[in-house]
Amino acid sequence: AAQAEASGTMVYYALARLAREQGLTEVADQFIEIANQEAVHAGFYAVLNGQYPQDFWEFAASMQKAEENAEGHIMEIAAKVRALAGGEEAAKEIEQFAAQEKNHGVILAGLMKKYRPQA
Repeated sequence: AAQAEASGTMVYYALARLAREQGLTEVADQFIEIANQEAVHAGFYAVLNGQYPQDFWEFAASMQKAEENAEGHIMEIAAKVRALAGGEEAAKEIEQFAAQEKNHGVILAGLMKKYRPQA
């Protein structure tokens, strides 16, 4: 169920993007609402299934490192997309994703510094 809900999240966000590109703002907004709910469902089932440890700080630390290091890889993707005909707009959006991923690392680092129990 967790994986099905996670996949549903991706599908509904993709549908929202396509609807928005076609000028269907209300449809896009509804798809986003469904996607957000699917994401919550996925998280619930993942916890119910024991997919992540109750003591989540060590896992969060590994996620922080991955987020922090994702920027370079994502920028490589942006460069490849930019090289495609008509890829400039998509490449710029991917570059925004790279900055967001790096910021996720910053946010996680701040949360760990403030809330993670010290060993």
